[in-house]
Amino acid sequence: MKIVDYINSVEDVEIYVFLFLSIFTIWFIFNTISYYRGQKRKLKNLHKFARRGEIDAQNDLAKYYETGKIVKKSLYNAVFWYQKASFSGDKKARDSLKKFIYKKKKDK
Repeated sequence: MKIVDYINSVEDVEIYVFLFLSIFTIWFIFNTISYYRGQKRKLKNLHKFARRGEIDAQNDLAKYYETGKIVKKSLYNAVFWYQKASFSGDKKARDSLKKFIYKKKKDK
């Protein structure tokens, strides 16, 4: 009850609430912007490493394209990166390609 009594005794509670909500909104906006900048930077680095031939980067990039996480969903790009990774010797990518082929045959 002490907190409720204190809030009732404080004048201009609305000002404090408005100030708190304003600060929270500004904090939320800045953190959201920095999060998406980080995701964009992560995607840029994944592309760079995947082009250099790193299998893990190729596989991760293919998963992002397959699920539509961070990037626009594109099965064409997913198959492309899975294929590059499987040619480099990645068994997970090879299994994912088999899964795509099975789905394609099943859909027809």
